[in-house]
Amino acid sequence: MISDGELNALRESGERIRVVRDDLEGNDVIGIIVAWSDDQILVRRRNRRVVKLDRNYSIQLYSEPRKNISEL
Repeated sequence: MISDGELNALRESGERIRVVRDDLEGNDVIGIIVAWSDDQILVRRRNRRVVKLDRNYSIQLYSEPRKNISEL
């Protein structure tokens, strides 16, 4: 799970992230972090819709190559 400090740094920078939920790249959520709680994060997508996701998913920088769950 990603720490509060890392989430805050990503939120302040406004850098795009990728939330990897499974091995299919089409199921990834790409956007910026808006807020978080103890067990969930809020991600704003490019179309300005907000998605609430479990905080246990793998969060990666969008600018870096995608890593599958099996590689983590």
